[in-house]
This record gives sequence, C-alpha cells and structure tokens, in this order.
Amino acid sequence: MHAPATRWKTTTATLLRTAAAALLAAVVATGVSAGPALAASGDVAWTVRTASNSYGAARSSYSYSVNPGGTISDAMVVANRGPVPLNLSVYAADGFTTDAGQLDLLTRDAKSVAVGAWVRADRASVAVQPGKTVQVPFSVTIPDNATPGDYVGGILTSLTQPDQAQGINVDRRLGIRIKLRVGGELKPALTIENLHVSYAGTVNPFGTGDATVTYTIHNTGNAALSGTQKVSVSGPFGSLRASASDVPASPELLPGESWKVTVPVHDVAPTVRLAATATLTPMLTDASGSITPLKPVETTAHGWAVPWTLTVLVVVLIAIVVVAILLSRRNRARRKQREDARVQEAVEQALRGQTA
Repeated sequence: MHAPATRWKTTTATLLRTAAAALLAAVVATGVSAGPALAASGDVAWTVRTASNSYGAARSSYSYSVNPGGTISDAMVVANRGPVPLNLSVYAADGFTTDAGQLDLLTRDAKSVAVGAWVRADRASVAVQPGKTVQVPFSVTIPDNATPGDYVGGILTSLTQPDQAQGINVDRRLGIRIKLRVGGELKPALTIENLHVSYAGTVNPFGTGDATVTYTIHNTGNAALSGTQKVSVSGPFGSLRASASDVPASPELLPGESWKVTVPVHDVAPTVRLAATATLTPMLTDASGSITPLKPVETTAHGWAVPWTLTVLVVVLIAIVVVAILLSRRNRARRKQREDARVQEAVEQALRGQTA
C-alpha cells in the first residue's frame, strides 16, 4: 500500500483571456489522494510516497522537529504507473491555508521563505520509466536564525502539458506535505479580532429575530492551531441569552494567518442593546498527533436590536392617549365655558329684576 499523497494542481495561462480564470478555478485542487495523478490526456499517471527509513514506513506525510542550524535527510519515492516515460520537475514550496480551509502550496513562480527555501532535493527533475520507481533524496536545512515554531510546506513533482483546446498549459502537481517544528520556545496563541453583531427583526411586535456575528480569528503565536468556537447573544445583564448551534471548528491556521467567521444566531429577543460573545478554544497538535485544548479566549461586542414594529406600535398608542387627553381637556373647557355663560346670564337676569 502506498501512503496517501497530497495532490496540488495548478494552471498557468499561455493566452491571456478571461476563460483562463474560469479554467484555473476548475483545475486547481487540494486534497489527499492515495491514487495516481492523471494527466489531462489520461495516458500518463504517477504516484509519490514517503521513503521507508529510520523515520518510519508508510508515512502519510513528513513531520520533523529540529533545532535552528540542524539538518535532516529524507527521501520521496516516485512511481510511474503509466505506459510512457515521465520527466517530472521536483521542487519544494511553502504552504498556506486557502479560503476553503484547506492546505495548498505556493506555485513554483512564487517566492518561498520557509519550508520551500529550506528543503532541497538532490535533483531538479526526475526521469521515471514506465512501471519503475525512483527514489529522490532531499535535505532540510534550518537556518541558524530561524524563528522557533511551526512551518508547513511540501515537496512536489510537477508535469506541465499543453491543452490545445483551451490554449493554456496545465501544470499537474503531486506532492507530500512537510510539517516542521523548529526548536525553541513555543508560544501558541489565537485572538479574536473585529467582532461585530447585527440584528434583523420581525414584523411580529412580540417576536424574536436573527443576529449575525462576524469576527476574524488571527494566529498571533508561532504554532499551528485550530480552534473550537462558541457564540452567544444576550440582552442587558446577560438576559434572554441565545446561543448559536453547531459552530464548526476553524481550520488549522499557520502562524500569522487569519480566518474570517460569520455565525448566525436565531431566536434573539430585540432587547434594544445586544451583547455578542465569541469564545475560542485553541487546539494544539503535538508531534505524536495528540490534540491539547488551550485556555479559551473570549471577546464581547455590543450592537443595537431595536424592536421597530413594537416601537411604532407603542408610539401609535402613546399618540392615541395624548390625543384622547387633549380632546378630553378641550371638551371640559367647552363645558366650563357654557356653564359660566349660563351662570352669567342668570346673574344678569336677577339684577334686571331687582332694578325693575
């Protein structure tokens, strides 16, 4: 059994046109595959796997812990499963987390500054005959001034083929992830930034509405971290609290990376002033694969949740009461005027009777 290999496929346009962007989105893929990577024509296939040595057998990826200034030697095995000879490029690249939360590697024309710069294969290309395998040794040399912490990248094989129908070159990449922890003080840290809450009410004056909580998770430490999340919204003094359900964990973020989060919270009472609270528990994976939860991080932000339908209803009721009071006062004033007029007329009649 071959260890799973990570497949990265990228495309570079030879004709500058709008269709290239759409094809790029269709061809670029990141995932884990145990099968061969097939070229566009379907007649070329190859696999890559880790070499069996003192680091282990049937490894799914490379994982090392090494101090600054240290060097590691390892190898990748390339197998040609197709009917024709292959000439594959070999190189290393830095990793990054995509918007979809998956690991990808920089393209060959992008500059790598960590794993992609520290890993060196013993050759820039490898020729593999049909049905044969070739072992490609490589070394990992850590600079003396390397910052302690986690780094992720990969070592890749690449085959570029023209696609005449689309007018582009299709670069098929098949590689294996390299996770590297440089020795020194490990300072894992995730922060919650730019927390906001907005509210959308309902026409029912006594009903609840939906809140939307947004924030950014930022890896400010030097260790790769994922995080479990909890989000809730409450009224003044923590009253009428509503919690979001099934908030997914964030992907594993490399040091310096950020991840934007949008969480809907339902059945939120419009208490005029809302408090949104996001709680993030960083999860640290050690070299053995064990996951350790770290101290939770919590941030709160406030927003408005005015029950406009109820407010309008209250305003209308108040207006009705005010109008009723004013009308009542005016009627009382009119009645008093009529009563005063009758009294005045009676007095004048009595005075006329006395003088007669």
